[in-house]
Parts: sequence; structure tokens; C-alpha cells
Amino acid sequence: MKKVHPEFAFQSRELEGQIEGTLGDPPNRKNYDMMVQALVSEYADGNGLDDVNMMAFALVDRIRFTDPKGLVREAMDYEGNGDPARVFAMANCDADEGEGKAMYEAICANHPELARQAIITAFLYKNQARWEDDDQSLDQLARDDEGDDDELDEGAVGDDFSQIFDQEGGDRE
Repeated sequence: MKKVHPEFAFQSRELEGQIEGTLGDPPNRKNYDMMVQALVSEYADGNGLDDVNMMAFALVDRIRFTDPKGLVREAMDYEGNGDPARVFAMANCDADEGEGKAMYEAICANHPELARQAIITAFLYKNQARWEDDDQSLDQLARDDEGDDDELDEGAVGDDFSQIFDQEGGDRE
């Protein structure tokens, strides 16, 4: 499995939460479909929010990926220093002859960098087994901890200094 840029991992998790939140509990597919259709219509008309997750949300059910390995490679660089057209060629919405195809063409033309990020975010969301994120769990972070949290740094404020501002002059309840 390949590691992806932490921002792409974050955006993919955010997209998952957004989709689950829109579906609701119990899932209401009708509301979800109405939300997606509204987003697709906005982007197809050349409008829509300049937001990676909203754009990925509009794409996720309509997009097809033609070069998964290439998209995983692209997911290592969030800023995409290069030509976004490389990513555009790795996916399409050709199966959706209507607004989906028009949306894909419009976002690629009007918001190339954002579209690149949204395409990769949608790919990562739909292909979670192909990549891994840096382990940011508390257990992993504790392994790297040197355990010196109890010692005061030279510049730390001690109790004597902080009591200067205590008008009561004692313990608070």
C-alpha cells in the first residue's frame, strides 16, 4: 500500500463523514440523491462552491477511474506541482451522458487545481484499500514521546508568577 499526502487522507475522511451525514441514520437515499443532483447541476452550469469536498461529493457517484495506479501516485502530492490535465486523463464521467459529463468538463475547465484535488479525493474515498495514512493514533504518538512533560521548561510560568494575577490571593473553588 502507498502512503498518500496527509491532506488527501484528511479530505477523504471528511468526504466520508459528509456522505454519511447527508445519508443520515437511518439512511435516506432520496435526500442524498437530491443533494448530489443539486451539486452536479451547479458545477455543470459553471458555478458551485470552490470546495474540494463539495466537488468530490458531486463527483463520487458519477466518476470512473481509468488509471488507479497513477491516481495513487498523484495522491502523494497535494499541491500538484505540474499539469492537472494528467489527473483529468485518469478519470472521466463519460458513462453519465447528461449533467455528469458536463459537470466534469466544467470543473476541469473552470477550477483545474481544485478539480484535480477533488478527483483524487473521490478516488481515495472509493478505493480505501489502495492507500494508507500516517498513523496519528495516540498510541503511535506516545511511542515518539520522550516523557518529559512533567518537567517545567525554563520559560514556563510557575505557580508564583501566576498568583500575581490572582486577586483573591488563594485557591479558587
